[in-house]
Amino acid sequence: MTRREWIDHCLTYADAYEDYPFDAVSDGEAWTVMRHKSNRKSFALIYERDGLCINLKCEPMQADFWRRVYPQVTPGYHMNKSHWNTVRPNDGLDDQIIREMIDHSFALTAPKGRKKQ
Repeated sequence: MTRREWIDHCLTYADAYEDYPFDAVSDGEAWTVMRHKSNRKSFALIYERDGLCINLKCEPMQADFWRRVYPQVTPGYHMNKSHWNTVRPNDGLDDQIIREMIDHSFALTAPKGRKKQ
């Protein structure tokens, strides 16, 4: 899938929107940050760095598992290495696996219910 197709996939999630906080223009070089509207938390960062990359939030043990199983998954570039992975979707990783990783990231960053007082 192309960069635009991954952005469009992320936009299928309820409450998701695309943002460009690091660049004035949303051109092919800009980092696309996919966020939740209600809490503005990022769940995917899509950018080009020697090829297409997607940074995704992950539980630390799951992040380590995916890194061991898939060589296309590495510690998150410019992110907390325990909680974020960088995925290279055009290096042979099945799109369905990446969708599962996006689901995981989206769930981890989703707004939580109100805390009881």
